[in-house]
Amino acid sequence: MKLLLSDNQLHLRFAPLTLTRPLAALRCGLYTNAERWQQLLPSAEIGFETEAYLQSKFPHNNGIWINAQVIPNRQLARSVSQLKTGEKLYVNEVLVAQNGAGQDKIEYPDSNIIILENRWDLYLKNAAVLKSDFSLACDNRKSQVLSASNRLIGPADHLFIEEGARIEGAILNTHEGPIYVGKNAEIMEGAMLRGPLAIMEGAVVKMGAKIYGATTIGPECRIGGEVSNSIFLGYANKGHDGFIGNALIGEWCNLGADTNCSNLKNNYGKVNTYSYETQQQVPTNELFMGLTLGDHSKSAINVQFNTASVVGVCSNVFCTHFPPKFVASFQWVSDEGNEKYDLDKAIEAATAMMTRRNVAFSSEDRQIFEFLAKN
Repeated sequence: MKLLLSDNQLHLRFAPLTLTRPLAALRCGLYTNAERWQQLLPSAEIGFETEAYLQSKFPHNNGIWINAQVIPNRQLARSVSQLKTGEKLYVNEVLVAQNGAGQDKIEYPDSNIIILENRWDLYLKNAAVLKSDFSLACDNRKSQVLSASNRLIGPADHLFIEEGARIEGAILNTHEGPIYVGKNAEIMEGAMLRGPLAIMEGAVVKMGAKIYGATTIGPECRIGGEVSNSIFLGYANKGHDGFIGNALIGEWCNLGADTNCSNLKNNYGKVNTYSYETQQQVPTNELFMGLTLGDHSKSAINVQFNTASVVGVCSNVFCTHFPPKFVASFQWVSDEGNEKYDLDKAIEAATAMMTRRNVAFSSEDRQIFEFLAKN
C-alpha cells in the first residue's frame, strides 16, 4: 500500500516550520504524521504531496491521497486501508482520504478526530495528541523501571521509559497526563517534569529544568531552564536558563543563554501574529502565543522575543532590544538593523552544527537553502 500525505495546499499556513518540510513532517505529540501513519500501517510506503522545491527530499508517490492536517488513530487507519478505488473518506465534511478518482463518499463516524487548522494548533492540541500517541506507542509494552532516586507523583502507568533512557534525581508528575521518555534520552538530576510530556530519543533535559505540559521535546534536543506547552521538532538546543512558552521551535535551532519569549500581552488581549499566507499580521483569537522559530535559526544571549514573534529559516537574532515581531529568513538582526545572511556562510554553519550530531547536510538540504535564500 502507498500513502500520499498532502499539504492540502496549506504549505504557507504552517510556515516557517513548513518552509523546510511538508506538513506531514511536523511533530505534534510523539510523532510526525508521516511517522504516525508508518506506525499504524507498517507496510505502507509513505510519499508527500508538497511544494516543488521540497519534493527531492520528500518524494511524491501515487498512493492513496491523505490529508496531512488530520491526526490518524488506529480506527481511522483501518478505514483508510479498506478504501476501495473511487471512494472518499470524510470526517465532518473534511476530506481525509481518497483512493483514486471517484465520487463515492464515506462519512467516518468519529467526530473526535484531531485536525490541525493553524500553525498554533500544534501546541494548542498537543495535549490531546500526546495522550493518543502515548497509547499508540506504549499499549501492551513494558516500561523500564524508574530508579529509586526519582520521585513519581501520579499514576505509574502514565509513565513509560524506553530502553537506554537515564533518569536520576528528578520529579515526574503524571496527574495531568502521561510522560514518555524515549530511547537513550537523559533526564538529569533536579529536573521537574509535568505531563503530558514527550521526551524523544536521544534528547537531554538539563539539571534543574522545569518543563510543564503539554510539551514535546523532539529527538536529540538539549533543554534547560523553563519550558511550557511548547514543541521542539528535534535537534535543537535550549541548554540554559530562560523561559519558552506556547512556542514552536524548528530543527537545528539554538537559543542562547537567558533567551526568553513572552507568551502573553500585558493587557491580556488576543494576539496577532505574522502569516506567511497573507504576508501581514493576522488576528488569532488566542491569549497565549510565544515564539515560532524556523529551522537553523538562532538567538544570542539575553535576547527577548515579544509575544507571538515569528522568525524564518536560518536567521540570527542578537540585538539587545526587542527584535521585530517578524524576522524573514536568512537575516542577521542586530541593534544596527537587518543584514542579509550570506548563503555560503549559512550552509557552512548548518553543516558544522549537523556534523556535531553525525547528520549530513545533504544536496537536497542545499537545494532548499538556495530556494529560500532567493525567495
